[in-house]
Amino acid sequence: MKAPSYTLILCEKPDAARKVAAALAESRVSTMKIHGIEVLEFKRDGIDYVTCSAAGHLYKVSDSFPGRDSFPVFDLEWYPAGLVDKKASTTQRRIALIRSLAKNARQFVNACDYDVEGETIGGNIMRYACGEIERSALRARFSTLTSEDITASFHEAKVGAGQTLADAGRTRHALDFIWGINLSRVLSAAFNSSTSGYKTISIGRVQGPTLAFVVEREIEIRRFVPTPYWTVSGMFQKDGVDFKAPHARGKFSKRCDAEEAKNTCQGHQGVVSEMTKTVFKEAPPPPFNTGDLQREAYSAFGCSPSKTMRLAEELYLEALISYPRTSSQKLPQSIGFRRILSGLAKIPEYVVHAHDILSEPLLPREGGKSDKAHPAIYPTGELPRRLLPAQEKRIFDLIVRRFLSCFGGDAIRERTELGIDVNGNEFRVSSRVTLRPGWLKYYGKYENKPERNLPKLARGDLLTITRVECEEKLEQPPSRYNQGSLLERMEQEGIGTKATRAEMISTLSNRGYMAGDPILATELGISVFEVMAEYCPKMISVELTREIEKELDEVEDGKREGGEVISRAIRELCAEIEHLKSSEKGIGEELGQAATMATAQQSIGLCPVCKTGKLLVIRSRKTRKRFVGCSNYGNGCRASAPLPQKGWIKPTARPCLKCGWPVVCVGRRRYPWKLCVNVSCETKVRRRNAMQIV
Repeated sequence: MKAPSYTLILCEKPDAARKVAAALAESRVSTMKIHGIEVLEFKRDGIDYVTCSAAGHLYKVSDSFPGRDSFPVFDLEWYPAGLVDKKASTTQRRIALIRSLAKNARQFVNACDYDVEGETIGGNIMRYACGEIERSALRARFSTLTSEDITASFHEAKVGAGQTLADAGRTRHALDFIWGINLSRVLSAAFNSSTSGYKTISIGRVQGPTLAFVVEREIEIRRFVPTPYWTVSGMFQKDGVDFKAPHARGKFSKRCDAEEAKNTCQGHQGVVSEMTKTVFKEAPPPPFNTGDLQREAYSAFGCSPSKTMRLAEELYLEALISYPRTSSQKLPQSIGFRRILSGLAKIPEYVVHAHDILSEPLLPREGGKSDKAHPAIYPTGELPRRLLPAQEKRIFDLIVRRFLSCFGGDAIRERTELGIDVNGNEFRVSSRVTLRPGWLKYYGKYENKPERNLPKLARGDLLTITRVECEEKLEQPPSRYNQGSLLERMEQEGIGTKATRAEMISTLSNRGYMAGDPILATELGISVFEVMAEYCPKMISVELTREIEKELDEVEDGKREGGEVISRAIRELCAEIEHLKSSEKGIGEELGQAATMATAQQSIGLCPVCKTGKLLVIRSRKTRKRFVGCSNYGNGCRASAPLPQKGWIKPTARPCLKCGWPVVCVGRRRYPWKLCVNVSCETKVRRRNAMQIV
């Protein structure tokens, strides 16, 4: 260990600490393990440096009372994470190490991620482990882990930078704890007083409105009554090219009207009665911010928002992309466009595109959103130092191509709209073709608007009708949210932050309030929402959560004190807790019934009828009997099957070899048996026939 009088650098993650040490060291970096924790030593400009990492939050906010049943709770403190969470037991050793390193340090540098969470992590360590030096420590701010950015950030490090971020972070943590612990304890107390078991029923400040989005959509779907309608479409042919065009009327509410339209087309030719062509420009999309990246990764790969952030974090720690938690859609000149593109030109997949862009003025397309801490997400131009796993490579490719597309010109496209007359019936169809790709040269593989070509036509041309179809359809209920669209709704409503929205979605799933993707609200989730909506609707309202988010933003900007925001939340909570407590019995009974149903509502496999839904074990609210039903019931799938009413149900790994339906294991403690849930399965039909013969 170095002698006293060194500079102690604190990073958020071990990989970041290694990058910082490698970037700043003028000679070899010395690595040692103290109590199993990595510490790095090096010299720069004749000064000794010691670098270590926090590896996440070392301090967590908690109440001062150990009892799990006491509420309301408004007296909070920051404690070492190991005292609050048993899973964080290793943090005690890390705190002890940092405290011992701090004793001999002459200067401190906070080099944690520059955002609310990173500032909270670093600020708490500087305050509680390093001896109240938070306001005198230097703050290094960087958006990438390249050597150039790290070196520049240490040259420009300032005292006190980011203090308002730390204040906002502590306020948010305290606020979320107060909100969650009090509502959760009062709901859990109600549940546990009415049942023989014990279960934690929890709801959070941002999770409440998010759950409301999912449940309200689920209720819409369940109440939806599908009504039939009919469509008429014609298959036309010109010069050997076939294309389909729907009747201009769209939906027919009566079968007889649709059949009449079909019959009047029989034996006639189509005439091109109208044709308009429009040439338009399509500008490139803006560079990625966090929400844009999460939604696009879900659309392109089906990658959940939380998983996208994990993969992006790995790419950031490899210095391949900039910091992935940002609201910005801006690419400042200072990041070095030419340097980045020259680096990408060394990667075979991008060499042609990069040289193409470098031959033109570098003026990127930007969006309207900005972020005080970081620019939009962009590739650094660094080459991968290892073979990227397939999932990381896909996210990297998405980010690179989005960055490249920002420098592409507008795409020039042509839209053709066609009107066809068939014996007084009008059919309409449109096509879209690309005349000049522009930015699509770089991003076209992720462009989700397929082109449609029509044969060369002119007004007055005759078309052969090869077929006229009349189809009966059903009005469809609203679509369930998927993880991408739910994230977008949260962003639109202004609840949560770029760093926490994906985590909130995962938390609601882990608590059993929703399941699957598309997202299905469970009986427990519906019941928790209904209880909150009946007894304290304000606590799950978007309006209140949005107002508090704005106040937290003002704390971050230094325009409001955190204590003021917390005091307002306490006033709101006090009245609601009293109201919930007075209705404890009714709330407990409702939650208890829902928890029983939720326990039964397990998935046993994919639905063999609709191919997209999941077969769930469901318990009827009326009869209390369990059966199998499809999660796509609201979308028209009627797959269902009875189940034995006694014994546990567990899904097996393989479906039935005869019919493809799930096979479950049924039983109690002893003598379980396997059962294909399909009552029409060939094996069951044979058995029934054999019994009848006997």
